[in-house]
Amino acid sequence: MNIIQIFRQFPTQKSCIKHLEKLRWGKTPVCVYCGSTNTNPLNQEGRFRHYCNGCCRAFNVTVGTIFHGTHVPLQKWFLLISLMQNAKKGLSSCQASRDIEVKQATTWSMMHRIRKAMGSDNSLLSGIIEMDETYVGGKPRKDNKKDDDDENNTGSPRGRGTKKTAVVGMVERGGNVKAKSVAKNELNFIDFLKMIRKNINVAESLLVTDEYKAYNRMNKVIPHYSVNHSREYVKGDIHTNTIESFWAILKRGIMGQFHWVSKKHLNAYIDEFCYRYNAREIDNSVVFTMTLSNMLMIRN
Repeated sequence: MNIIQIFRQFPTQKSCIKHLEKLRWGKTPVCVYCGSTNTNPLNQEGRFRHYCNGCCRAFNVTVGTIFHGTHVPLQKWFLLISLMQNAKKGLSSCQASRDIEVKQATTWSMMHRIRKAMGSDNSLLSGIIEMDETYVGGKPRKDNKKDDDDENNTGSPRGRGTKKTAVVGMVERGGNVKAKSVAKNELNFIDFLKMIRKNINVAESLLVTDEYKAYNRMNKVIPHYSVNHSREYVKGDIHTNTIESFWAILKRGIMGQFHWVSKKHLNAYIDEFCYRYNAREIDNSVVFTMTLSNMLMIRN
């Protein structure tokens, strides 16, 4: 769903409220406090509240959700969701702030609430799974050719010797991706094995990696093939090109749009990129509805 469709379908606060009520309750409002369906609409201009005859409390559809307590019109929330889901390489809070005419700090907070709704995928990957790790950090400034991560300004080592944050990812060929940041001491066989068992259906999958030593004993739990990148990048169907393509999108987004992301919030940004990638073949209106539904289910 694009911003033109948002303006057409949700021109007022009332239309936005009615849509959220339909998603959360269907045709019958349910008290958010006691679960009773014995409710009546309250006649309060512009407030769109309901009164529960069971517990004698008033409520509206946003109570207990990510939207709870917001002073920003819901149409602007809907516009921001649309802008984020359609920005393949991400959207900065500064740009979004200008687009929806909300202060940057408020927009940044709204975007993180939306990202929270984008990080709730508990399904298992299956089939041919590519697994790899990459490193995310600051981009060198134009007037300083030395790496921002190098505290001695003598040039930062590349690969696994860098000071940048490690990110581990797994992707189905033609399917979904999962990724998260990890500490450097978690780049080992035991921690990788925990990630695989948590995120992959090992009985119905085949793992493809590079020749990093942490993958050496994976054949004990899952069929495993590796490609030696010092000699070749593709060996028939054995390659990690799919996960490398996802890393390219992630890094271009972080470097080109956000410029810098703190370790504290990095996983939230990774969840956003995974969510968009996994929804790439789903109709935009379906993804929009799915995001709204997640925001109504997650407690604020």
